[in-house]
Amino acid sequence: MLLASSLLPGELPVVTWEGHTMGSVYTVKIVGTNVTSAPVEALKAEVEQRLREVNRQMSHYQPGSELSQFNRAPAHTPFKVSPEFARVMRFAIALNRRSAGAFDPTLGPVVNLWGFGEKTDQRTIPAEADLRVALANTGIGHLTLTASDELVKDVPGLTLNLSGVAKGFGVDEMVRVLLGHGFTNCYASVAGEVRVHGCNPRGTNWLIGISAPLPHWRDGDPMTAVVSLSNQAISTSGDYQQFFVDPDGRRLSHLFDGRTGWPVQHDVGSVSVVAPDGITADALATTLFVLGREEGMRFIEAWTNAAALFLVREAEGRFRTVPSSRFPALTSGQP
Repeated sequence: MLLASSLLPGELPVVTWEGHTMGSVYTVKIVGTNVTSAPVEALKAEVEQRLREVNRQMSHYQPGSELSQFNRAPAHTPFKVSPEFARVMRFAIALNRRSAGAFDPTLGPVVNLWGFGEKTDQRTIPAEADLRVALANTGIGHLTLTASDELVKDVPGLTLNLSGVAKGFGVDEMVRVLLGHGFTNCYASVAGEVRVHGCNPRGTNWLIGISAPLPHWRDGDPMTAVVSLSNQAISTSGDYQQFFVDPDGRRLSHLFDGRTGWPVQHDVGSVSVVAPDGITADALATTLFVLGREEGMRFIEAWTNAAALFLVREAEGRFRTVPSSRFPALTSGQP
């Protein structure tokens, strides 16, 4: 649906539309004096076609995607992928190595075993023997990406799951389309992945809210923080939307420690990352959540063009914000 919002005095015209991609709602906003006369339906079609292509390449839910075909491919057989898929994989592999495995795109067997993947939604603690088998089929060391954009695995059970990076890449591709048509004031999001350029309808930075990591948070509830951004992306990763609670009262979410095969267990409810682009913000948010507050803080401080806000649980329904050193400048409107 296309929506041209009513304007307050001094505001620029804005056109908004929403759709569905990657199992989530996406939103686009374009701002400027010429948006009402722009060929918006054609622009929307181009954005949606680009998102369909990202899905065709990297979805682990679509059986015919490049990723799903690779997951079914035999070991030791080169599998040609698209340049975009290869670019995302090179980024994922580099981050895996830099984070000592905290970010791991090969955890598909573990994710499925716990019921958070595409195989089943029956979430339960797996048997230790089954977990050992799944872990034996994970690890970036079992994967090679050649200079010719060919993926090769050396164990048959190795599969990829790019849920920690593909939506961020999709947001980047949405913005690339918008910028290519000259719309330099724009907003694009897929679920919790957001990237903005230029200014909002008021002619100032875009204000992006960070919600509390509550399982029943609703639109209209108070925000924990508001970030002022321009030409940047923000992503939030947390354990409060996809999880189950075991008989011992432990919250077991969809974010896994690849070293143990278990959901991450610590006092962090969510991590929000601001970075120059969506792929970096998305992947870093996942990485920092897996690392936890102390190790994650050391990691993000060494990443010179990104910042993070950790929301730490103190009591039921109460959280403490712990920002990295560069994060306060962003909240005061200094990107």
